[in-house]
Amino acid sequence: MDERLKPFEEKMQKTYDFLEGDLATIRAGRANPHVLDKIRVDYYGTPTPIQQVGNVTVPEPRIIQIAPWEKTLIKAIEKAIMTSDLGINPTNDGAVIRLVFPELTEERRKELVKDVKKRGEDGKVAIRNTRRDGNDSLKKLAKTEVSEDQIKELEDKLQKMTDKFIKNIDKLVEEKSKEILTV
Repeated sequence: MDERLKPFEEKMQKTYDFLEGDLATIRAGRANPHVLDKIRVDYYGTPTPIQQVGNVTVPEPRIIQIAPWEKTLIKAIEKAIMTSDLGINPTNDGAVIRLVFPELTEERRKELVKDVKKRGEDGKVAIRNTRRDGNDSLKKLAKTEVSEDQIKELEDKLQKMTDKFIKNIDKLVEEKSKEILTV
């Protein structure tokens, strides 16, 4: 990998990683502990991820169970979940909190797939913008010490890198869409 392309590859990788994390938080009718990733609990005045204040498990395909390490945190965890955009009301038995995910309707599944595809498109646009920035910086190099052939070669490598990331995003979107549509 040419050093001049490294920053653009890193930027594309960050875009891909962000999209992957973003798609993991979309609930697909199945309980996925990643839906809790963005939720923070007030833990002695510090916003803390749920995974750091209790044990998060998936005992059944549509249930997430949170066992706080301190019983006093149950109310704080419930409040954090209710004020989030998760759309699920937690229940507790004094020791653990359960989140029961309802079956998704066909209509809701289609909406989610549309949302996943839109986020995938946004990711691809970000990748293409990075390619454009890369091409612009390569054109600036052409005015200095680098030959046209070298610039052409670097542009080709940048295009191949772009194609690879876009293909990966397409694959990611397709897998998430399939997961959402699976009943």
